[in-house]
Amino acid sequence: MSIDENKTWTMKPYSRKGDSNVMPHVRAVTIKPLYTSTEAPKCNIYHNITAIVFSKGTYAGKNFFHDFSDVLVPLFITARQFEGEVQILMADSQPSWIEKHKKYLNQISNYEIIDFNQEILVHCYPRVIVGLYSHGEFQVDPLRTPYNYSMVDFARLMRRAYSLERNFATNLIEDNKKMPRLLIIARNHTRKLINIDEVVAVGEEFGFEVAVNESSLHTNVEEFARMVNSFDVIVGVHGAGLTNEVFLPTNAVLIQIVPLGKIHWIAFTDYGKPAIDMKLKYVQYCISEEESTLIDLYPRDHAVFRDPVSFHKQGWAAMGKIYLDQQNVKLNITIFKPVLTRALELLGDRNFVTWPDLSFCDN
Repeated sequence: MSIDENKTWTMKPYSRKGDSNVMPHVRAVTIKPLYTSTEAPKCNIYHNITAIVFSKGTYAGKNFFHDFSDVLVPLFITARQFEGEVQILMADSQPSWIEKHKKYLNQISNYEIIDFNQEILVHCYPRVIVGLYSHGEFQVDPLRTPYNYSMVDFARLMRRAYSLERNFATNLIEDNKKMPRLLIIARNHTRKLINIDEVVAVGEEFGFEVAVNESSLHTNVEEFARMVNSFDVIVGVHGAGLTNEVFLPTNAVLIQIVPLGKIHWIAFTDYGKPAIDMKLKYVQYCISEEESTLIDLYPRDHAVFRDPVSFHKQGWAAMGKIYLDQQNVKLNITIFKPVLTRALELLGDRNFVTWPDLSFCDN
């Protein structure tokens, strides 16, 4: 392919290229393949490493899932091959966001992060990558990465970044005297688990040591990572808090509770497939109408129950307003008990290969 030396490109270096809501707010970067000697600015600093220029966009920093899906995982895909010998130039930089993920970013680059918007010096690099490679929501495709890096490698890097002690979950065959630990990820806004005390009680009945916690934008990532890593099973309603699965030890179990609304495929894509790819054991539980608080808001013959697809066809906002924002969950403990039985079975399985258990979802 020939390159027009006089052509100038502009691009917005953010992973969600198709998102019309966020892309207008991403700063464009101007690229010219070759400058003439009269046009080129003088270099103030020469580097002998590769540079990566990207934007964290507007979703990252507002939601833990988007931090990972939009920036941290794509950055891993793009930069891990350089083994730290790469410099990050971040457009739309936010010091608090960088500080929040500093330990991770220090694993990616051995060098200071440059604020692309504010820097006044001219930096010269032998190679610059503009934008980040993305393989989809919270995913790494090893067939498309240098050296076949995978989500397993990403999880290992996260454990190393935060000095997490446990690489493997409790195996109930080998450690049959050890009490398995279960963490319930709470939500205090939308999609709350409103009978959480009952879930704690049944977890203890099944022999788990149970704890309840909630992550938020202001959570200290290092402290929360260490706490999550000490557990063998996570249970939570679909939402950004499940992103903390990246801190679980290998062979731990993730149980995702899926609200009404035909969002089981979204739930699996966002958290189920990444879990499997990180060699976690995954169970998906789809609630019944009786377990949804939507029955208090709409008549049972309403399209909310009978035709969820009609809301999906109206777009994300219409679907999300009902099924993500208006809905809370009250688990039927009797129906949920087999899910905990399954979690114990998986913790007692010596098989390293993981697979999804979708038997508790028939919708």
